[in-house]
Amino acid sequence: MYGHDMYEGDWNRQQDMLIQLEKAINGEYSAIQCYEKLAALAPDEKQRKQIIEIREDEIKHFQAFTRIYNSLTGMQPQPKVTEPCPDSYAAGLEFAVQDEQETVDFYLDVADGAADRTIRKAFRRAAADEQNHAVWFLFYLVKLKG
Repeated sequence: MYGHDMYEGDWNRQQDMLIQLEKAINGEYSAIQCYEKLAALAPDEKQRKQIIEIREDEIKHFQAFTRIYNSLTGMQPQPKVTEPCPDSYAAGLEFAVQDEQETVDFYLDVADGAADRTIRKAFRRAAADEQNHAVWFLFYLVKLKG
């Protein structure tokens, strides 16, 4: 009986990881779409370039999480936009700051709960990037509201 409980525990952890991965993949996919829109709304070239750089990080995270998902399931995820991006630059920046900060916490929680070293590393790296993104978006928001 004990062995069965262990197997069930492993299966539950795997299911939890897949749910978290799907959430992360959808979040990255949504951010990629949103930051393309924000870059187009940016008031100057410097901000536009920085947002494009942030978007490139999100693409790297999306690809890393997709690879992990694929290695666990043998399938490709079906990403979808889970949160619509605001239509104004100011609202978009505000949305991005909050979203990035919440994502940092989520990714660190996933990393802490992951048994696999590769998964831990991918989520910790992404969390560090997201923190950096939040600072940039906050900087532009403060500058805008100046």
